[in-house]
Amino acid sequence: MVRSLWSAATGMNAQQTNVDTIANNLANVNTTGFKAQQAEFKSLLYQDLNSVTTTANGDPKPTTSQVGLGVRTAALTQLFSQGSLLDNPSTSAFAISGNGFFSYHDADGNPVYTRNGDFIWAIGNEEGTELVLTTSDGNPILSTEGEEIRLEGGYISNRISVGSDGTIYYPDEDGVPQEVGFTIGLWQFQNPGGLERVGSTTWKVTAASGPAMNEAETDGIEKSIIRQGYLEGSNVNVATEMVNLIVAQRAYEMNSTAITTTDQMMQTANQLKR
Repeated sequence: MVRSLWSAATGMNAQQTNVDTIANNLANVNTTGFKAQQAEFKSLLYQDLNSVTTTANGDPKPTTSQVGLGVRTAALTQLFSQGSLLDNPSTSAFAISGNGFFSYHDADGNPVYTRNGDFIWAIGNEEGTELVLTTSDGNPILSTEGEEIRLEGGYISNRISVGSDGTIYYPDEDGVPQEVGFTIGLWQFQNPGGLERVGSTTWKVTAASGPAMNEAETDGIEKSIIRQGYLEGSNVNVATEMVNLIVAQRAYEMNSTAITTTDQMMQTANQLKR
């Protein structure tokens, strides 16, 4: 009976993690570039109550009897399915169609990756003659060469256009778009599920994810497409998450009921001698 208490307790802890994960998904349903997570579980070791043996006469006994010792959270799987492309009036709004990631350097100078293309053209010098493509937090976005995208020469931000491959254009005197020498960088990973999440829409490279592969320099991978004037919405499906939440709540209640039942059985056993 004590074993049943511990098994039910592990189930309650696991379902609490499940509910927390679902709640985080629902809280970020409107977060640009957010990718949902899913809790995965695994059984703890099983205990043998009776092993396969034979009687004194050599007759086989019943098969092995085992009882589970509960469950634990094995992983929080990241789901990198494509989110919906949402129209946005900003000329510095970009959505990725495909498996690519934008990149910028964090405060420590290490590259991080994101699907959130809600960028701005920030003023890069005191004279106001330089534009820098940055995140909404002011982190400069990297080009295919791994450099910050800085446009000098008095460019007007709302006249800048970006091609589907990330090439940046600016119209000449005749209004014909001309390349300015920068292309927005995109990177892919062999196993994006192995990336380390460091923010709601930001990830770092790990040994599990493999190194970042520059789409402009890597052959044999499907290139992503950049859509100017769009943002990628969250890939959270509210209906699915609500169903998962109900299932998790019921599983939590069942484990709680198992603890209550075990307590009642122990109470009955203690009262037998009366």
